[in-house]
Amino acid sequence: MASTVLSMRMDGDLLDRLRSHAAKSGMSVQDYIVRTLIRDDFDQRFQSAVEETERFYKIT
Repeated sequence: MASTVLSMRMDGDLLDRLRSHAAKSGMSVQDYIVRTLIRDDFDQRFQSAVEETERFYKIT
């Protein structure tokens, strides 16, 4: 899998909170953010699949 760089500008307080969350998980801030984005992407794809299944079977 190819890797691409994403640069972000964020508030200092947000960065401090992210550092704290990442440290509790034993990760770097970069790894923490990437895992959070991956999890959110999975949640969205899963919800779309559920909705599509409901439409297919006409479940309300």
